[in-house]
Amino acid sequence: MSYGQVEWIWMNGKSVPWGEANVHVTTHTLHLGSGVFEAMRCYETAEGPAVFRLEEHLERLFFSASVYQLELPYTKAELAEAVCEVIRLNSLSTCYVRLLAYFGSGSLGVLPRNCPVGVIIIAWPFGAYLGDDVLENGVRATVSTWTKFHSRMMPTTAKACGNYLNSILAVREAVGQGFHEAILLDIDGNVAEGSGENIFVVRDGRLLTNDADSSILLGITREAVLEIAGDFGLEVVVRKLSLDDLLTADEAFFTGTAAEVTPIREIDGRLIGTEPRGPITRRIQQTFFDATSGREARYSKWLHFVNLVRV
Repeated sequence: MSYGQVEWIWMNGKSVPWGEANVHVTTHTLHLGSGVFEAMRCYETAEGPAVFRLEEHLERLFFSASVYQLELPYTKAELAEAVCEVIRLNSLSTCYVRLLAYFGSGSLGVLPRNCPVGVIIIAWPFGAYLGDDVLENGVRATVSTWTKFHSRMMPTTAKACGNYLNSILAVREAVGQGFHEAILLDIDGNVAEGSGENIFVVRDGRLLTNDADSSILLGITREAVLEIAGDFGLEVVVRKLSLDDLLTADEAFFTGTAAEVTPIREIDGRLIGTEPRGPITRRIQQTFFDATSGREARYSKWLHFVNLVRV
């Protein structure tokens, strides 16, 4: 996920120039991964830039913070306006937004004693996460030798910085072997998720996916896709997914803020279905992009318009 330098970053209540958005080297989260974060996308629409499901992302940020007893010093409304502010200041119409809440400098012990909580918001231009052509042609994935951690080890439904060490190991392994992405199994050998995505399978006209019992993060894009599928009248089954479910699928795809709706065309050299992007995947993907661009009025509830004056 590369980014270009932008002019402004929101940091601890104010917008500061890129080069001044710094923390001290003794910042607790830098050493021990004790922060929580959110990622969201802003899309260009006919009514101006709009953040996709901003309120839901902020709800999850506050949930994650509560799990780690990290008391956020701002309200959801304040952070929502800060997200819009940093998008406006950088004159962005479509972008990726990252919010990070972190324990600052005060202690380097495991317990973040006397560590103040800081919050930063960064927005930058961002295209397709896994490659320019993958939304149409799909990605090549591999089943990782690394296992997704269980919720008894760390909370899988909280989006914490340290959780992603597991994902880093998996995706570095995958890319090192020439694949786009990794698929992690849970401790029981069932499908969990990608390094940063949820997984859907299409089989016999039904849409299958797993849930928190499979040690996944309950994705906000995942939730949107479940609603879209329900509106289509597709039968949706939420249950554990075996590796065989995935390998013998008619279609499969990743979902996530960065990945959006990305087809999986191959797993460890085994083709999934008969075409890189199957018809159900294509229909869900198109509706998703119609929703994010404001072309589908049914889903306008998901859009938070950056330039809308609120009183």
